[in-house]
Amino acid sequence: MSNTRLIARLDVKGPTLIKGVHLEGLRVLGDPQDYAKRYYAQGADELIYMDIVASLYGRSKLTEIVRRAAEDVFIPMTVGGGIRSIDDVRDLLGAGADKVAINTAAVHRPELIHDVARRFGSQCMVLSIEAKQQSPGHWEVYTDCGRERSGLDVVEWARKGESLGAGEILLTSIDREGTRQGFDVELTRAVACAVGIPVIASGGMGKPSDLVDVIRQGQADAVAMADVLHYQRSTLGELRQAMQDCGIRVRAYESV
Repeated sequence: MSNTRLIARLDVKGPTLIKGVHLEGLRVLGDPQDYAKRYYAQGADELIYMDIVASLYGRSKLTEIVRRAAEDVFIPMTVGGGIRSIDDVRDLLGAGADKVAINTAAVHRPELIHDVARRFGSQCMVLSIEAKQQSPGHWEVYTDCGRERSGLDVVEWARKGESLGAGEILLTSIDREGTRQGFDVELTRAVACAVGIPVIASGGMGKPSDLVDVIRQGQADAVAMADVLHYQRSTLGELRQAMQDCGIRVRAYESV
């Protein structure tokens, strides 16, 4: 059984780190580089950078942010937002990203998943899914940072993404994002049980027990967190210890 990964998620708009609720009402927090270095020092297993307005404006500002981060942070970085082509992927990997997360462009052109996986490897292709509950046990895929409905069923889309070559799924609950009410465990479990690739749960982290619930009950392989870390309501060290206390395997880490 592999270790559960603790991932710090950094949503950016232009050059700044922001945080919202339900992917809206964005609040500026500061320089993402400062936060990335803090989480690296605390023992984050990975970082996720998401340019949350790139798909709206048809551009991404992530390349320079990633390049800066790669100078100080030496853990895997997943980058998403506004990625539309093989050239976009190549640019981000060249800047220091290890993986790319694609949502909107993959929904509009599913063959992009296959193209990225074939060119750079499945381990590089993360299918980002923004999910919103429509009825009990049913969630719809949204694009453009939670603004546009796709008509796709989340579980079916996750299966298709895996079949096209995605190596991992970043699953964000729009309903829970920024609420501190806990992850959508039912959603996470539905997707995790439908696919054979790792699922990263994102959206709703409020307290350490939320981690335990989404890992044990939701069968998440990794957890992405933002609000709880950005506002220093908990450190990665404290969360790691809470998981160890509950018997969940995490990477051993000693701060330097």
